[in-house]
Amino acid sequence: MKTALHILKVGGHLVNDAAALQEVLAAFAGLDGAKLLVHGGGRHATALAKQLGISPKMVNGRRITDAAMLEVAVMSYAGLSNKKIVAQLQKQGVNAVGLTGADGNCIEAVKRPVTDIDYGFAGDITQINTEVFAALTSHDFVPVLCAITHDKNGQLLNTNADTIAAQIAMAMQVEYDVTLFYCFEHAGVLKDIHKPEDVIAELSKETTETYIAEGVIHQGMVPKLHNGFDALQNGVKKVIISNVAALSNINAPKTTLI
Repeated sequence: MKTALHILKVGGHLVNDAAALQEVLAAFAGLDGAKLLVHGGGRHATALAKQLGISPKMVNGRRITDAAMLEVAVMSYAGLSNKKIVAQLQKQGVNAVGLTGADGNCIEAVKRPVTDIDYGFAGDITQINTEVFAALTSHDFVPVLCAITHDKNGQLLNTNADTIAAQIAMAMQVEYDVTLFYCFEHAGVLKDIHKPEDVIAELSKETTETYIAEGVIHQGMVPKLHNGFDALQNGVKKVIISNVAALSNINAPKTTLI
């Protein structure tokens, strides 16, 4: 029987809300067994960029990362956001280790080729080195990954945190029984953003594409769902999208991918 592994991805809004983040991390700390956390922090990076006179650019829910924005992303994701989360987990009794993809060469990527859109220093993952995560979790360390990878040639890259979580889940499912949980401010995927109680309990890939075409699902939720379905179709046991309540209460509202 495979060992259970919980992979939690925490969204940018929660990372920037101190009280909400503490609630999420307390629930995460309470999960039994091996666990790993991946975090974003895009809102903080956007705010920091504006303070520095840099205008952030987004296309289809994905950030355009020029050289200046890459420096901001590294400062924000790998620096302040990552270390705040690590410190808060230590407070919860979780022996967290903050990482970028360059640390231990745990996530290798390549700069995204320019097609119709030039995403700049955006990284597409080519290799997850699972032995790093396996070694840490086997010694009761909890890896905390930010959204920075590298190309093994000295170049840091900005990589979507939802993608990182999904790719790690897919790589780790060979040895672990993996549950991937995307945690954000809503109780799940909503049919109407103005009705937070209107959660779609289950989503298939076909239904999702219909909702996207109709405009019901849009913006940043689109790549999140595509990553979730990739994980589900590549051996990950369960993919859930919800808020902190579903981390500790199996009866809480949530969206489960099927």
